Amino acid sequence: MPDISLTMIVLLCLAALAAGWIDAVVGGGGLLLLPVLLLGLPSHTPAAHALGTNKAVAIVGTTGAAVTYARKAPVDVRTAVRIGLAALAGSSAGAFFAAGMSTDVLKPVIMVVLLGVAAFVILRPAFGTAPATGPATRRQILAAIGLAGLGIGFYDGLIGPGTGTFLVLALTALLHLDLVTASATAKTVNCCTNAGALATFAWQGAVLWQLAALMAVFNLAGGTLGAHTALKQGSGFVRVVLLTVVFALVANLAYEQWLA
Repeated sequence: MPDISLTMIVLLCLAALAAGWIDAVVGGGGLLLLPVLLLGLPSHTPAAHALGTNKAVAIVGTTGAAVTYARKAPVDVRTAVRIGLAALAGSSAGAFFAAGMSTDVLKPVIMVVLLGVAAFVILRPAFGTAPATGPATRRQILAAIGLAGLGIGFYDGLIGPGTGTFLVLALTALLHLDLVTASATAKTVNCCTNAGALATFAWQGAVLWQLAALMAVFNLAGGTLGAHTALKQGSGFVRVVLLTVVFALVANLAYEQWLA
């Protein structure tokens, strides 16, 4: 356990609880959890340890949410795992290119895309509210593997923030899912990508396991509660949370680009 105060440990656990809830409903829990870890850990702690600990915490909450969704939502686990494996390959490629590329060039583009997405969701109130029309076609699945898997996985390795939110949007659009089912499917995909990233960080010795284990308990509670909330409240509620997270992501990227 790193040398941090009891007060900070409590704050980190509460952040893990809230992040688990947000991530289960619509993705984007890392927008809260990772900055809190970076601020809460001692200043001499390498950034990689915050990233590794974040993944160790997040995979527990994500798995809890995925199991909760799978029990009550019509999730095609086989398709979700195939997309997840593609996302794992994409994120590995993105991480490789990230070493030699300035993400400052890409952040304004991502902000414009997000604002366009927000405008689309606002102007199309029915987006993601209709029930799934039936099993996805082969063409739809291949498109989801390519865009939601390889494409968003590459973005996850290259930049990262908001990957879960992008997955929900892409799965809703490509597979014609309602937002609740898309969130459920995204959790299974996230389990695959988180597992790959965690394995890498663990191999590098960049995980604070004791702190991660404590925070993971709260993240699991938040993830399970978030999945139950989304299932109970329906797609309209998820839509509101989605827009909130999108605008928070834009603000976060803008701050990192111009003010940090």
